[in-house]
Amino acid sequence: MLRFDQLVRPGMLVREVRVRHPECVPVLERFGFRESCDDCSIEQVARKYGFDPMEIVAELNAALSSQGREKAPD
Repeated sequence: MLRFDQLVRPGMLVREVRVRHPECVPVLERFGFRESCDDCSIEQVARKYGFDPMEIVAELNAALSSQGREKAPD
């Protein structure tokens, strides 16, 4: 399980998510988050494109959780 400080939050900059959590990049791309959006928060970009910010945050955190399970030792 991820600690709170490891979770993606709506106020985080897209650039911060890309750098700290590269496993989230496919999710960002699926929602249309381009590099020109990197200096905006996830919430700002989500609202700009008409998405629920919490839905995107949930999917980003799910990507982090699934990546953590794949790396976990047997």
